[in-house]
Amino acid sequence: MTDSKAIPGSTGGQSKFAFMIDHSETYGSHVIEAFLSHLKSIETIADLGAGPGRDLAIAKSLFPEAQTIAVENYPAYVQKLANVDQVFPVNIERDRLPFADESIDVIMANQVLEHTKEIFWIFHEVTRSLKVGGHFIIGVPNIASLHNRLLLLLGRHPTQHKAYSAHVRPFSKHDTVRFTEVCFPGGYRLVKFAGSQFYPFPKTIARFAAKYAPTMAFSIFFMFQKVRDYSEQFLEHPVRANLETPFYLGGLD
Repeated sequence: MTDSKAIPGSTGGQSKFAFMIDHSETYGSHVIEAFLSHLKSIETIADLGAGPGRDLAIAKSLFPEAQTIAVENYPAYVQKLANVDQVFPVNIERDRLPFADESIDVIMANQVLEHTKEIFWIFHEVTRSLKVGGHFIIGVPNIASLHNRLLLLLGRHPTQHKAYSAHVRPFSKHDTVRFTEVCFPGGYRLVKFAGSQFYPFPKTIARFAAKYAPTMAFSIFFMFQKVRDYSEQFLEHPVRANLETPFYLGGLD
């Protein structure tokens, strides 16, 4: 951390080993590129929480004819999204995505879902919008990363989900895949899984470790393929399971 007076939670890299780490690895741009390269063609690709448009730029370089759509509600980033085809300032936790049913080939959400509570609504809207055969690419911090496992053994809290930070929902490989299976049985197939960033190592070592031990990496990435028709299963699950939390379900609740 370069500013010793920064408010805790306002910035990452507060560890004394932070100087060793390439923080751009957390966003896994090389993983996003590898996932997208796996696809033969894309007509439409949307990025939820597109930020400054980093991942959409990767998509455009691989598929120049694809329509790129940014869904971004943070004003500072909206102003930077001049190089995408469409920008929608949508609150993904409360608003419908501005897409017709089964109209989008690929939807991405990289380092976004950990900031959200309304996971059932978001997955509902994504799944509604994706074509059957379309793909949902997710990148999230990994609660089961090696350094978090070691911290927990020492009775310390995982670094990515402190109560005073913006991250409110943890993810691991097993739990994320299980979530899709429980809420939408047989609806998604995990096509690709990878890791990026490996604390507390520099880039060269981190890439090697994340490649061969992705479930222990700092960030984990999923490429799910929607394989069957969808009819509100993600909204129905909290009701059927009687979850004692007031999730937003778009009126279904």
